[in-house]
Amino acid sequence: MKTQKKFGLLGKNISYSFSKKYFSEKFSNELFNKYTYENFDIPTIEEFTSILKKNPYIKGLNVTIPYKESIIPYLDTLSETAFKIGAVNVIRFTKKGNLKGYNSDWYGFKKSLAPLLQPHHKKALILGTGGAAKAVAFALEEMGIFYTNVCRENIENHIEYSQVNSTTFNNYQIIINCTPVGTSPNIEEFPPIPYEFFTERHIAFDLIYNPEETEFLKKAKKKKAIIKNGYQMLVFQAEKAWKIWNK
Repeated sequence: MKTQKKFGLLGKNISYSFSKKYFSEKFSNELFNKYTYENFDIPTIEEFTSILKKNPYIKGLNVTIPYKESIIPYLDTLSETAFKIGAVNVIRFTKKGNLKGYNSDWYGFKKSLAPLLQPHHKKALILGTGGAAKAVAFALEEMGIFYTNVCRENIENHIEYSQVNSTTFNNYQIIINCTPVGTSPNIEEFPPIPYEFFTERHIAFDLIYNPEETEFLKKAKKKKAIIKNGYQMLVFQAEKAWKIWNK
């Protein structure tokens, strides 16, 4: 009989989450009958310590919006990759009882994007600057793809949404939405970019998976861009998380 082990997802407003369903089904299918997966939906990151006290059997956690960066001070160590990215989406509870942060988002994104790439896909626009955007940026660096972040504020080495125009679309062939804009239930929302400049030479990648086809993707699709949502990325990163927990 396997000992009781609890895993879970740390985030805010995460009732929609992919992870609980995915891992619960995985545990059932693979006969891990003493393993459970739970959503830890907390209003602030300060609640994290109380979760640890109340759940002594936790062996691993996923981390999602908005805590991928703010969780770091609560961890004992980081993997080299998580340190470089500056964001964590996987926590492993070591045999000594320490908490170690990892990032599997970059791996999931890289694996998901790679089959779409053609020789002309040289540069990418990353919409957003949060933890997911940092993981995507790391993956693009690993793939040798130049990138620029787009954000709402005037930040050094970034461009603002108002600056994105036809020239931008000529220069950047991959547009990646790393913001939560368009996630269910707010499915009518979309990032403020000029969608008329998408072409069949562009890739529109949305990290959102609910809905399956966001307004961002629909608008790009109308212009014959290659589109992809974040579901496959999530599967890849989840399986990577499972390997990390079972080191």
